Amino acid sequence: MLQFNRCQPLKQITQKCFSSIRVKTDKHPQLFLSRTFALAELRKSWHSTQSLVGDKNIILMGPPGAGKTTVGRIIGQKLGCCVIDVDDDILEKTWNMSVSEKLQDVGNEQFLEEEGKAVLNFSASGSVISLTGSNPMHDASMWHLKKKGIIVYLDVPLVDLIRRLKFMKIDRIVGQNSGTSMKDLLQFRKQYYKKWYDARVFCECGASPEEVADKVLNAVKRYQDADSETFISTRHIWPNDCEQKVPAKFFSEAVTEGLASDGGLFVPEKEFPKLSRGEWKSLVGASYIEQAQIILERCIHPADIPPARLGEMIETAYGDNFACSKIAPVRHLSGNQFLLELFHGPTGSFKDLSLQLMPHMFAYCIPPNCNYMILVATSGDTGSAVLNGFSCLNKNDKQRIAVVTFFPEMGVSNFQKAQIIGSQRENGWAVGVQSDFDFCQTAIKRIFNDSDFTGFLTVEYGTILSSANSINWGRLLPQIVYHASAYLDLVNQGFISFGSPVDVCIPTGNFGNILAAVYSKMMGIPIRKFICASNQNHVLTDFIKTGHYDLRDRRLVQTFSPSIDILKSSNLERHLHLMANKDGQLMTKLFNQLENQHHFQIEKILVEKLQQDFVADWCSEEECLAAINSTYNASGYILDPHTAVAKVVADRLQDKTCPVIISSTAHYSKFAPAIMQALKIKEINETSSSQLYLLGSYNALPPLHEALLERTKQHEKMKYQVCAPDVSVLKSHVEKLIQNQFI
Repeated sequence: MLQFNRCQPLKQITQKCFSSIRVKTDKHPQLFLSRTFALAELRKSWHSTQSLVGDKNIILMGPPGAGKTTVGRIIGQKLGCCVIDVDDDILEKTWNMSVSEKLQDVGNEQFLEEEGKAVLNFSASGSVISLTGSNPMHDASMWHLKKKGIIVYLDVPLVDLIRRLKFMKIDRIVGQNSGTSMKDLLQFRKQYYKKWYDARVFCECGASPEEVADKVLNAVKRYQDADSETFISTRHIWPNDCEQKVPAKFFSEAVTEGLASDGGLFVPEKEFPKLSRGEWKSLVGASYIEQAQIILERCIHPADIPPARLGEMIETAYGDNFACSKIAPVRHLSGNQFLLELFHGPTGSFKDLSLQLMPHMFAYCIPPNCNYMILVATSGDTGSAVLNGFSCLNKNDKQRIAVVTFFPEMGVSNFQKAQIIGSQRENGWAVGVQSDFDFCQTAIKRIFNDSDFTGFLTVEYGTILSSANSINWGRLLPQIVYHASAYLDLVNQGFISFGSPVDVCIPTGNFGNILAAVYSKMMGIPIRKFICASNQNHVLTDFIKTGHYDLRDRRLVQTFSPSIDILKSSNLERHLHLMANKDGQLMTKLFNQLENQHHFQIEKILVEKLQQDFVADWCSEEECLAAINSTYNASGYILDPHTAVAKVVADRLQDKTCPVIISSTAHYSKFAPAIMQALKIKEINETSSSQLYLLGSYNALPPLHEALLERTKQHEKMKYQVCAPDVSVLKSHVEKLIQNQFI
């Protein structure tokens, strides 16, 4: 066996496996944790090293022309360690001939097998290893390398690769048969690279080998420092030097717990990661799946979800279940207004963009020994999206994860109600509450904060409660992607050049969608103004204009846009926490005051800071219907009522010199009666399917949503429960459902 030793003696790193281990918790010694404990052990092991490498190898992987050899030599010089080039130092010495001669001698398939055997017969420690472009196609040898190394993928845009290979006069690589283009083969190879890497370095156009080497070292440091990316509650109070710091949470914990134990919401302890201008430009023209993978990898530490597993989740989430291959396309409406269509998912609302992915992340992060009950409050669209998303889990996960969604019995459209009820599956139920959304949301928060009740469920039934509303970080995070994707699409379509600012106008009640746009700006997307669009429940508009959040003498109004019929905007707390320099004490004071006195006022300096980025206004019911009518008459496009609210506000507030992206948050099919009223169609009392077919006969854009149309054809009425607006009654429902599902 060929043996390579590190050049300098370094302390050994012991890597613990991710095994299921039960440990005691403060409240419930009978149960808990697996992955979190194992991660903690892994974090300890990384800190035992005295250098960046230790006895681990840095393994550079990528296609031919990625610069693995050159970059590897630079890293070796920086670290003072051995550099091993698989081509020169292993293959050619083993075969006593050049790689090209061997390929001509044995052919593609035999070459891959013999290349793999040669790699299996060597061992290295504390070195930098540059792989061949074809090494990742041999599983056994890659597992052998992975045991002792951190695999870093040099991801170079395809156009740059082709250019480099032409310059190097390479016209054939391993696996390329006659009739196969270099471009097609390189694209085919990507599936193997994605399978193995621990960290990815995105090599934007024009980056020098020295710059790439520095990015590799930073990626390795991030990978090793598994406790560098933690989450705190918005109500976290920073300790004095003499006080003991409250342990922060990791991503997997933030996702599985949903709501912080002090009633606050989880936010990153440090700043958001930022992509460089070159990295963003390299994503122009990339698919939504590719963009999502790059963005989310930066936000989720590989110790929580390995990149390869995250990639599988993303491909599953945004695969065949979206009606449009672009997932979230941008459509030019008129002038400098653009619509971001977020309704092509299986339930026809923007919630699908998160809730087709979040359940897979949740299932991966939870301990294998516990059952989980997801509690959800919905103002219309979230309920069906959550039920659908969690029903797509595999059989084993559905046996340990169940969902109950509470919705206002009389506070959603008839179609939304039918959709929520019809989305019930073997691991998901709908419960109507004889109150409004704000009660449902507040009741769930109270249930989470009732430690006696949650502890009883854990001890008695082995079941832990969590959430899938946008109060859950795992639900909010994927929404960043489509705001970034929309901007990149405008660049790709030639409407703007990269770096030119845009405004975004978003209909919002719970502040989650617009907050995700704020986070996309923090990651490097040049958004200038955030336009907050409200309906007649315009508490957010009033707050942005005055800094006074006042619920006194304010009653919830049911409108044509029920998903924003909200008075208590949960995610506003996250944004205020950000603006107030993470002042958890202030957040506790403000939101306790809101709970007890039904209002709070922020200081003038915070109002001014808020108004630097935000403008807001609201839309009446008459204006909403008029916007639907006028837009259809002008362009043949039908807006849903929520998008119409945003259109009215955008018309009123946008700067005509700056493009504005309007978030179209739902498909109009879900609100057929309102649309028919707006378009002055008299046949309003038809069945839901008849209404949709009638609207379809208008040949409008967007076309009818086939998945929603199929839902209306289901004549069998599913049963569901209705309960009184009493927290104790909701608790009783939760316990009974847990008994039925898990006992």
